[in-house]
Amino acid sequence: MNNRLKVLRAERDWSQAELAGRLEVSRQAVNAIETGKHDPSLPLAFRIARLFDMPIEEIFDDGQD
Repeated sequence: MNNRLKVLRAERDWSQAELAGRLEVSRQAVNAIETGKHDPSLPLAFRIARLFDMPIEEIFDDGQD
């Protein structure tokens, strides 16, 4: 699944560790999601969307358009 997490994080000048702290996950989890090695759980996707004040669909793209 493609995502804009790295771009959104960079726009706010947050490190992976800072984002991880805000989401209450590990830095490794943030890295795995950013690089596409791991898709977030639905609850985590909702937390990410709320943190960035965006719909999930604007952050994550499953490529099925």
